[in-house]
Amino acid sequence: MDLALGLVVSFLLLSLLVSGLNEAFVRLLAIRSKFLWAYLRDTMDGADDKTGPWLPAGVLDVFRVLPFVRDPRPRHNALPAPAHPAAMPETGAGDSMIKLLYERVREIDHAKRGRTSIADIPPARFAVAVMELATARDGDVEGFLGRLQQIGSPLYGPLKGVWESAQRDLDRFTKGVEAWFDGEMQRLSLLYKRYVKWVVAVLAAVVTLLFSMDGLEYAKTLLRDNAFRASVTAFADASPEAYAELRAQCAGADPMACVTETLSRPALVRMMDQALVSLSIPAQGEPSVHWNGGAWWDRVSTPSHWPGFLLTYVALLFGAPFWWDVLRRITGIRVRR
Repeated sequence: MDLALGLVVSFLLLSLLVSGLNEAFVRLLAIRSKFLWAYLRDTMDGADDKTGPWLPAGVLDVFRVLPFVRDPRPRHNALPAPAHPAAMPETGAGDSMIKLLYERVREIDHAKRGRTSIADIPPARFAVAVMELATARDGDVEGFLGRLQQIGSPLYGPLKGVWESAQRDLDRFTKGVEAWFDGEMQRLSLLYKRYVKWVVAVLAAVVTLLFSMDGLEYAKTLLRDNAFRASVTAFADASPEAYAELRAQCAGADPMACVTETLSRPALVRMMDQALVSLSIPAQGEPSVHWNGGAWWDRVSTPSHWPGFLLTYVALLFGAPFWWDVLRRITGIRVRR
């Protein structure tokens, strides 16, 4: 039980660190907002003639293109949406549809490095924005669809299908646009989660190596500590001959110092001291940071540690919710609902 709890807690803590790093990067780089507007650009204005689609076409684009190279978000505008939507251009004009859409939803926006921070558009709000654009300046849906076709917008096909399915009824068309956009957002969420799994996989590898967390070595340390504690307990109730056995387990060192070291520094703390950078907090004095570059490299470059690294890496891929659920099952912790 002690071994199981020790492993689960360590994997839970490291998984939380991986999740925290992922969320920090997502917020710092505004990934959710960029992902949404990349989809909207591809859907409303089409792919860029020179650089291709805005949404990531592969895993490498998730790490390279979307966060750093191209920003698909419109520039922030602090003014409220105008009472009368601007008319659509008669010919293709780059990101014209994105500008028109942002004009209708920017009342819920706030700036982030000069760009919009909108990361979610409710389907009902999108449907209303489409109707506002369709009826701009005494227009109608038929004319709106014609202008979409004229400028070559990919949005023409889905909206044309919704319009035909609604049998040219405005109320049914609005609900149809809302349902279509809701389905698209669900599909986009699945794509986003799939790419996030790759990011988490990379972060899990980085955390495993930075902490040089050998899961097998940690399990052995836990078992050794448990056996040592059992020996200490037996020595308290046994004959003086047990003192010699205790000294032997401490490799000839002073048993008192050995017992104090083992009981005061848990196995997880000693394992974390193997990280590239470790922090020590003494009972008295100020905390200190230690650079363990040489010892860390020796561990990372030793083949015997790699099975343990692989075990830790695979464990982190299960994620913090999985290990929290395992911990609850082992300890009997109940979550209030």
